[in-house]
Amino acid sequence: MTKFLPLAIIAFASPIMNANSHNIIYPEAPRANVVDEYFGIKVADNYRPLENDTAASTLAWVKAENKVTFDYLSKIPYRDAIRKRIELFNNYPKYGIPSKENDGNYYFFNNDGLQNQAVLYRTADLDTEPEIFIDPNKLSADGTVALKGVYQSHDGKYTAYTISRNGSDWEEIYVMDTKSKQLLDDHIVWAKFTDAQWYGDGFFYSAYDRPEPGKEFSNANEYHKVFYHKLGTSQHDDVIAFENPNEPLHFHTAIVSDDQSLLMIIGSGQGIGNSLIIKDLTVDDAQWVTVELAQDSAIEPIDYIDGKLYIFTSKNTPKNKIAVVDINKPQPEYWVDLIPESDAVLVDAFFAGDNMILRYDKDASHHAYLVSKEGKMIREIALPTFGTITFTGSRKHSEVFYRFTSFCYAGDIYRYDMATGESTLYKSAAPKGFNPDDYTTEQVFYTSADGTRVPMFLTYKKGLKHDKKNPVYLYGYGGFNNSLNPGFSANRLFWLENGGIYAQANLRGGAEYGEEWHLAGTKLQKVNVFNDFIAAAEYLINEGWTSPELMTAEGGSNGGLLVGAAVNMRPDLFRVAIPRVGVMDMMRYHLFTIGWNWAPDYGTSADSPEMAKYLLDYSPIHNIRNDGSQYPAILITTADHDDRVVPAHSFKYAAVLQAANTGNRPKLIRIDSNAGHGGGKPIAKTIDEFTDIYSFIFYNLGITPKLD
Repeated sequence: MTKFLPLAIIAFASPIMNANSHNIIYPEAPRANVVDEYFGIKVADNYRPLENDTAASTLAWVKAENKVTFDYLSKIPYRDAIRKRIELFNNYPKYGIPSKENDGNYYFFNNDGLQNQAVLYRTADLDTEPEIFIDPNKLSADGTVALKGVYQSHDGKYTAYTISRNGSDWEEIYVMDTKSKQLLDDHIVWAKFTDAQWYGDGFFYSAYDRPEPGKEFSNANEYHKVFYHKLGTSQHDDVIAFENPNEPLHFHTAIVSDDQSLLMIIGSGQGIGNSLIIKDLTVDDAQWVTVELAQDSAIEPIDYIDGKLYIFTSKNTPKNKIAVVDINKPQPEYWVDLIPESDAVLVDAFFAGDNMILRYDKDASHHAYLVSKEGKMIREIALPTFGTITFTGSRKHSEVFYRFTSFCYAGDIYRYDMATGESTLYKSAAPKGFNPDDYTTEQVFYTSADGTRVPMFLTYKKGLKHDKKNPVYLYGYGGFNNSLNPGFSANRLFWLENGGIYAQANLRGGAEYGEEWHLAGTKLQKVNVFNDFIAAAEYLINEGWTSPELMTAEGGSNGGLLVGAAVNMRPDLFRVAIPRVGVMDMMRYHLFTIGWNWAPDYGTSADSPEMAKYLLDYSPIHNIRNDGSQYPAILITTADHDDRVVPAHSFKYAAVLQAANTGNRPKLIRIDSNAGHGGGKPIAKTIDEFTDIYSFIFYNLGITPKLD
């Protein structure tokens, strides 16, 4: 294991003047003499005031930091040209996958190119001109209201939809008459992590109590409840359908079966899986029946047919399986395996007519199969290369559509004929100025510090040489059971056309090889993730792809933590680092909004002396070197409405970093306004952000990009 610099209390000096060749004078952050104690270990938190994101001193510091950052970026001579190029690559029609809904119409999202938000269309016939059903661009002047989900009632008469504002996780629910598109008076606020599950003349949804004014985006969220809303009534009259006052840190999500006879409640938030309880809606005063209370495994309903519940589960099955549950005897000992565990990782499954479609991960790339309802294999669905496949379909209809994406494929949509196995191209996406045939993707495997074999995808221009002169953009995540599959980004094309290599490492902590792979990157094994990332950089250098002077590290959220930790451990490997919306204070992360939900992956500083010390030993803000070590040029990104990973993480990280003696390269923070963790961000803001990221990268690599 890579050794960390030990740290208990460090009082950092005042901000360094003329900190680099650009004579940057960093703003002085508000400070306080705060010392916390964890099982006898004293830890200074000098920048605790920055946790109060609405305080005048914090707001003044944010304004000053942004001035420094944007003054720096404005002096990069090719910044405007980069923006035009990235905008060009984004300006192409983006098609969503059609889905046939309960009113008999097809619904799909389309974006004509540079619309801030994709528009939801509908049509009775895919060969005729569709009509606009919901245009979220008209919900705000600047595109910062995002349409999060759309849920049609069982009879198709009504449609509920959820929106979020400024990138926040807080959601509002509206209801419209499906046929006329007229809004009803129904309006739900302070919902979070919810959909609208229709039942009778209303729907179930999940929400928290109204937060304290001024603390909407920072205070811990507790007591997630499931409510039932009857159409035509006030939210104040909504009935609590389920709550668990003994577990304030659980999420609760309702699912109603298509025949409206079964209500299911999924509980999560304090384990690596979820619990499941069910209730018979056809019986008055029916009691809840427990399927599984522990949150140790995934137990996710797929469909409910003739008294049988089909579930996707990882219980006693690290690579997942599908089981059939008799609701009269729903406990695990009575489950019957339908699709047993295999060598590949089962990702998900759904019913399409009378058949099922299964999606698997094999070495971090998707494979899909058509099977019968009885679990008999019919055929594999052929895909062109490494990629990610996303389906739409349901038991009510025999039509299946899917989108295939990869690093060089923008997202072609196919109609799949289950009878013949034929895939027919329905829509093709083609960014302007980019020819995918000029590029290639290969998968390599490298060895991490403890001997573990780790996969990585490399995408680059054909004919590229192993001469150590290629700039590399190394991206990783490694957490929360999330796989990094091949995917397309128009923003990445600018990097590729300039001879850059995009390297995507499939680190432990993800789901690429099942639950064992995930657990190997959690809690007291978390350092495996950082070592995997460092080993990826070393592999690229040792194999002659690049050199440390041309290496950029980037990651977001949990990946921002990854970049912060890896830079502290091996600053010599990277010339540039971009930690985006990162979890940077591992001692206090669980105290804000839904941070407590990450404890199954991270552990907390309150768990035990061993856990507290382990977190302290890699926490990015607590391990920044102060000894003159040359750090890479660093551009931190966050946003004022990020209530997933509160901006205090990035604020405090930037303050400590700027105050420490880490060499003469710039350490800047870019703080977006009216934006959140990333979901639903308007395309204009996304283009602005990547313009600044790439400008910063090329400038600090000493490369003038080609802008033809």
